[in-house]
Amino acid sequence: MIVTGQALAETGAESAEGGLDKSPLYLRIREVLAEAIASGRLPKGALLLEGPVATLFSSTRTPVRQAFALLEAAGQIRRFDGRGFLVGQGRGGPKRVVLTAEMLGLDEEAPALRKAPAWEAIYESLEREMVHLSVFGRHRINEVELARARGVGRQVARDALTRLEALGIVEKDERMRWTLVPLDEQRMRDLHDIRVALEPLALSQAAPFIPPAERHAMTLRLEEALAAYPDLSVEAMDGLETDLHITCLGYCPNRELLIALRRARFMLNVSKHIIGVSHRMPADEPFIAEHLAVFRALDVDDRARAAETLRHHITVSLPKVIDRVAELRVAHRPDMPAYATPVAR
Repeated sequence: MIVTGQALAETGAESAEGGLDKSPLYLRIREVLAEAIASGRLPKGALLLEGPVATLFSSTRTPVRQAFALLEAAGQIRRFDGRGFLVGQGRGGPKRVVLTAEMLGLDEEAPALRKAPAWEAIYESLEREMVHLSVFGRHRINEVELARARGVGRQVARDALTRLEALGIVEKDERMRWTLVPLDEQRMRDLHDIRVALEPLALSQAAPFIPPAERHAMTLRLEEALAAYPDLSVEAMDGLETDLHITCLGYCPNRELLIALRRARFMLNVSKHIIGVSHRMPADEPFIAEHLAVFRALDVDDRARAAETLRHHITVSLPKVIDRVAELRVAHRPDMPAYATPVAR
């Protein structure tokens, strides 16, 4: 199984025997949580939230969200009328316990599964700032000023910029200077062309390898989100996008295909940083029903219909994204950070 994006970066932790454990991080998180539940260290009714659990594992929320989906499908945790999950089954309310490393077996002799890179502390807010700024044209990015503005070392700033470069948000010019790539309509169309051509193919190849329990958990999240819209957080919306476009496609065995898709995934980041943050939540839900149609086709193993439904979904999403970016350009002018300088056309 191949896992891309953040999950791909979060593989390869040291095993207890000192070797390299190549299983995806979300599976290792699932195993640790499952063992803690089975042993009783996590008591029945204990409230599990993505943020605190991610902190204990020195992880981002994405692999924790995936681990929760598997645990829910296995009946080890359950949803309730509130945020997060509760350990075990039943009708009782949440038991608010303070999660500790010891409860999960992550003591000094069994450390967290991955040491979080220093750049992660600044990355999410930096990505949002860069996406907003890219709407207003090309900018030169000063690495030294970025480090000073974020209160980090220059290497940390460089690592964050390198991550942004992998998504095509920034690039280096002929003099090896960092440049913010402008987000204009032509670029959005070009990136969507890549997604229309490659994502359906990746889904067709991934379909046999997506665990049914995980797929079922994703479908349930979509159904609940559709019923609750627009009362959804930006994080929840992003999680639904991640389920289909990153997690499911990540099971595609063709790694070269996934690498080719990586830069085009930038368009998901655009929507994430505009909807509900610097832009109003759309009156009509923007993609949930379309995602559900893809999963319905996967449920009956109709890969051709799933691929065609995904292709249609990506195609019709382009005008929505273009309109949101155009409205953002009119309604929102971000403050110019000290590390950015506009480049004249």
